[in-house]
Amino acid sequence: MKTSTFLIPLTCLFILLTAFKCNDVENMSCEEKRSKLNEMKITIENLAETSVCNENFECRYLALGSKPCGGPWEYLVYSTSIDTLKLTKLAENYNQLEKMMNTDCGLMSDCSMVMPPQQLTCENNKCIAIY
Repeated sequence: MKTSTFLIPLTCLFILLTAFKCNDVENMSCEEKRSKLNEMKITIENLAETSVCNENFECRYLALGSKPCGGPWEYLVYSTSIDTLKLTKLAENYNQLEKMMNTDCGLMSDCSMVMPPQQLTCENNKCIAIY
């Protein structure tokens, strides 16, 4: 009984905070969204940069960014030596915010497709993309 008494208000608080967080992003100016994206990208790239590869860790890549015409701006290479779920979630949030900014701010880009790496290799304990 005590657990549910504590859990219900906590759940309500989480829902309220999440709702206000969404509204904050929606109410940001284009410049504020760009600044937030820059901060997020640095965090994502720094996390990926800490990854190392060897016989114990696998190299992977993920799409990063959202071009106004569709598709990612680039592919980020990393290894499984880091918290890959955290990295994936950070990239998903980044991609969603950039997609929202593209629409809200009327942005345009070239419509060329950025191709994913054909292969990944490990050199000097760093994952390298081969295109």
